[in-house]
Amino acid sequence: MKLLLLLALVGLAQGLQTRVPLRKMKSLRQRLQEQGLLESYLEQHPYNLAAKYFPGIAVEPLENYMDDEYFGTISIGTPPQEFTVVFDTGSSNLWVPSVFCSSPACRNHNRFNPAESSTFLSTNDTLFIAYGTGSMTGVLGYDTVNVAGINVRNQIFGLAETEPGDFFYYTPFDGILGLAFPSIASSGATPVFDNMMMENLVDRQLFSVYLSRNSQDGSFVLFGAIDPYYTTRGISWIPLSAETYWQISMESVSINGAPVACSSGCQAIVDTGTTLLAVPIRAFRTLMRRLGASSSGEISCEAISKLPDLIFHIHGKEFPVPPRAYVLRSNGYCTLGLQGMDVPTEEGELWILGDVFIREYYVIFDRANNKVGLSRL
Repeated sequence: MKLLLLLALVGLAQGLQTRVPLRKMKSLRQRLQEQGLLESYLEQHPYNLAAKYFPGIAVEPLENYMDDEYFGTISIGTPPQEFTVVFDTGSSNLWVPSVFCSSPACRNHNRFNPAESSTFLSTNDTLFIAYGTGSMTGVLGYDTVNVAGINVRNQIFGLAETEPGDFFYYTPFDGILGLAFPSIASSGATPVFDNMMMENLVDRQLFSVYLSRNSQDGSFVLFGAIDPYYTTRGISWIPLSAETYWQISMESVSINGAPVACSSGCQAIVDTGTTLLAVPIRAFRTLMRRLGASSSGEISCEAISKLPDLIFHIHGKEFPVPPRAYVLRSNGYCTLGLQGMDVPTEEGELWILGDVFIREYYVIFDRANNKVGLSRL
């Protein structure tokens, strides 16, 4: 309570900006391992990470919440109904489970009840969002969405009526709040941050993200401002190569001064909704071999101290990711935080810079100038 009061006072002093605390919780992989369900779950739930990035359809990264997970709380309606959501820069829709949903995953999560909100407006429009593990369907409605004190009135959002399989049953979040561009929003829905900008609810047309490395606390999404505490080492600004996802161009990826992947240039998406570094299959195999990992990504925990940094060359600068960042520890086992993926694009191969990368940098998503800012932590 004292922290929330302090944040509110800071917001009043600094203008129209708001900080949403994010909670880092025990991963789905850890929870399934503890219950002895991980192996059978992975066999029964094959997925296609690349499905999220195919053009023409809005797709959520549900399959990528197996490792580290960050969530925040929002409310919808009058009086407010609270939901835990993933703040996802790799998608553009806001949706939560609804009382119309009877899927097992809905029954053990918070569900929005439009009958209990005096400000809810219904529509006849439907929502369909595809996943690697199935699809979500629902209807669209309008209501007041509160994000850490910012009231976005008449915000369009999805009320889920079905959710795929039993995946959501195990996840601690209720829904997703997309922070990418309107161009990839399903059903033409206006994203939450776009409405914040249009209604002048934020000082600046940008938001920034800090993901803590180890502790449970400290992570946040800051709307409308850049926190100078996290930019003392300067900000490197990178222009977007597409205004869909937060997509940028990369020159190469190197190890010990030698290029190992993306040697002719490639595309990359900075995505808070993807846990790992998603790597083109050919580059993935090369990195597995160079780093001494098995085909499944397992590696000796004792070898971590001898592993090199992965260097991402972006817009003429080097952005290192050290082994403490790209090696994940869980129950005494170590695995590389990389996953193979192939998504064909007109600009060449595509990489996804997920939380493994983002934890090393304070990331600024600048809509006014269509740039991404990276500041080394």
